[in-house]
Amino acid sequence: MIKTACILAAGRGTRLGARGKETPKGFLRVGQDPIIEESLRRLQAHGIERTVIVTGHLREYYQEWAAERADRVTLVHNESFAESGSLYSLWCAREELTEPYLLLESDLIYESRAIEACQQDPRSSLVLVSGPTQADDEVWVETDGEQLMAMSKKRDELGEQVLGEFVGVCKIGTDLHSALMDYSESVFKESFYKDYETDGLVQAASKVPVPCRLISDLAWAEIDTAEHLARAREAVYPKLG
Repeated sequence: MIKTACILAAGRGTRLGARGKETPKGFLRVGQDPIIEESLRRLQAHGIERTVIVTGHLREYYQEWAAERADRVTLVHNESFAESGSLYSLWCAREELTEPYLLLESDLIYESRAIEACQQDPRSSLVLVSGPTQADDEVWVETDGEQLMAMSKKRDELGEQVLGEFVGVCKIGTDLHSALMDYSESVFKESFYKDYETDGLVQAASKVPVPCRLISDLAWAEIDTAEHLARAREAVYPKLG
């Protein structure tokens, strides 16, 4: 069973306007508690003992919150958060990720089934995929039947075997982590603006197998805009249980 999780939380939330400037996305509230608190509870309920959170924008929110959870939460800061993508945030946490881990994003709400699927699947790595959400800003996943081949926000750029939407919950085994870090080392010589999914995972999949698992009816939402936040509150959160 995986004991460690990594949550990427450095983003500036620019598409949320004034709300994103004042509050990091992990501290938005869909229910009673901040998203990051609900995510931590779900992770702990399914065997996660230590969560590494990569901060950036408004890091002080996380510092105060993590101080009360020092036995469970480790913070790593991305000093270049304003000039980098999510893959660089993952790179910043590399020294803390010495064993297999679950990888998530801070602006994600999701059913516990997502974590259960990763913990119960015998494969060392796993990318979770859902059916269409029609939430806008989807990332589509193409496979060869099981293994990751490509991802894109433009579905027509992919082939015929589009499995579904990238959820933002992954299990990263040691081979996949090594492939991600090797790719990062090479690409960061030119640019820090790389995403962990469409750049990192896709490039790593050319070196090691990256299995994908479809949960067609999984309830989840990523929150990048005011419209996403409204959908999360009204249509998704009531289904999480």
